[in-house]
Amino acid sequence: MNLVSHGIDPKIDFSDIDEIRRTVEYANQLRVPERHPYGGDLVFTAFSGSHQDAIKKGFEHLERDAKAAGVDKDQFTWAIPYLPIDPKDIGRSYEAVIRVNSQSGKGGVAYLMKHEHHLDLPRRHQIEFSRVVQAKTDSEGGEITASAMWHIFEDEYLPTDSAPWGRFRLKGLSQTSVLDEDVHLTVKILDRGELKELTGKGNGPIAAFCNILQDYGVDVRVLDYYEHALSAGGDASAAAYLECSIGSEVFWGVGIDPNTTTASLKAVVSAINRAIR
Repeated sequence: MNLVSHGIDPKIDFSDIDEIRRTVEYANQLRVPERHPYGGDLVFTAFSGSHQDAIKKGFEHLERDAKAAGVDKDQFTWAIPYLPIDPKDIGRSYEAVIRVNSQSGKGGVAYLMKHEHHLDLPRRHQIEFSRVVQAKTDSEGGEITASAMWHIFEDEYLPTDSAPWGRFRLKGLSQTSVLDEDVHLTVKILDRGELKELTGKGNGPIAAFCNILQDYGVDVRVLDYYEHALSAGGDASAAAYLECSIGSEVFWGVGIDPNTTTASLKAVVSAINRAIR
C-alpha cells in the first residue's frame, strides 16, 4: 500500500480492502484497529474541523484542476490533504471521509451538505449553520450523520407540511414587468394561518417582495444572495440562499423550488421566520 501511495503499482489487488481486512481478522482472530493504516474503519475519516476544511478545499481544487485539464476528476492526479490515496481505489467511498461531531467546524458541515444533499452553502452561511450543528452535538454528544444533519437543516431553514413552523408561508405569486421598469409583484402569504394577498413593486422580484413586507410591517433588507441548481437538466430545482437584515440582526434564509424567483422569495420568508421564531 505504501507503493500505491507513491504511484507504483505493486500488482496486488487491493480494490476491496474491507474483504481483505475481514479475512485477516478471521485468520488471526484479532480485530484490526479502527485507525490501522489503510485497512481500519476510520483511517480515512476526519473529525477535526481544520482537517475537514483542508480535505473539502482539496476536493474543490481537484475538481477545478481536472476540469481545466479537460479530464474526468477520477483520472486526474490525486492530491488531497490528509488522504495519501484515493479511498475509491481500495473499495471505500467518500461518504465516511468526513464525519461531524463536537470537534468539527464549518468545513465538515459544508462538505456533507454539498456532497450528500447537493447544497453548496455560501461561506458565511456555513459559519451560521455550523454553529447550529455544534450546539446539537454539544447537547447530545456523538456524531451527526448526513441524514440527521438534513433534519437539523430542515428544522432550521425549511419548514415542511409534516413539520410546519414560522409565522409566514408563501402560497403563490404573480409578477409583471416591462423592460427597464419596476417589477409589479402580487403575493399570497399565510400570516399565522390567515391568507393575505399583497402587492408592491421594486427593481426586481426580491426587492418588490421586501417592499411589500416592509409596507406590511416587517423590517427586512437583503444583504447578499446566492443561488445554484440542485442538479443538471431543465427541470432541476434551484436553491437560493439570502442573507437578510431583519430589525437589528442578520439571518440567513433558504428556499428550494423549481422556479428560481419562488425559491428566492421562500428564502426571504425563511429568514424572517427564523428571526421571529
